[in-house]
Amino acid sequence: MSEVSEWVNGVGVVHRDAALLILAKPSGLPTTSPDDSDCLVKRAQALDPDAPRLHATSRLDAEVSGLVTFARTPAAAEALRQARAEGRYGRRYIALTLTPPRKDEGAWDSAISIDPRDRRKRVAGQGAQEKAARSRFTVVERMSLGALFHLFPETGRTHQLRVHAAAAGAPLFGDKVYGGPTRATAADGRVITARRTMLHCAALRLPDVARGQGELDLVLAPPADWLAAYTGLGGAGLLGFGYR
Repeated sequence: MSEVSEWVNGVGVVHRDAALLILAKPSGLPTTSPDDSDCLVKRAQALDPDAPRLHATSRLDAEVSGLVTFARTPAAAEALRQARAEGRYGRRYIALTLTPPRKDEGAWDSAISIDPRDRRKRVAGQGAQEKAARSRFTVVERMSLGALFHLFPETGRTHQLRVHAAAAGAPLFGDKVYGGPTRATAADGRVITARRTMLHCAALRLPDVARGQGELDLVLAPPADWLAAYTGLGGAGLLGFGYR
């Protein structure tokens, strides 16, 4: 498992070389911001002043925790863009749901469009600014109160995994925006709560741009609130770290 080498202003440094900076983003912090407010990009720039053209090549929603990749040079950004186009830039998320899919594995390929009722949200299916999207899923563990599943986005649309899961009848635990419940009650009366969307980017597989050959495989354990929800729902430790 990858280790966070240092924590700076609430952000963990997981990997840094001449080409890439890979950070552990906490939930509650947006990756980017349309104004001058706090975000991961600003914190990344502060902790890596030697890379004035630092560019986020992946983004996580504010509520989502996990690994975010930054290219430290324009050449690195282009290398990752090409790798993504060729399917050599993989991400694995771990997610919790109270209503798991019937199948143990499969793919969701509904297009993602802007919600006509709220332009900040997205919907699955045809609509305004429709974009093709595809997400693979694997149910790893069926628990007494829900399931743990792995999600692999093959495209990078806004809210893609959350929208696809909700459209499939498996909204993520804590995802109030897309119909996910925030509470579950165990048989013994215990109440398990989710104060945010229980989605975490746990693993990356991408080219080793600095060396020009080989791959980087990075994994990051989920934070305490995610683990508490997982064990509360009946999880038995089958998180399955690593990208595969």
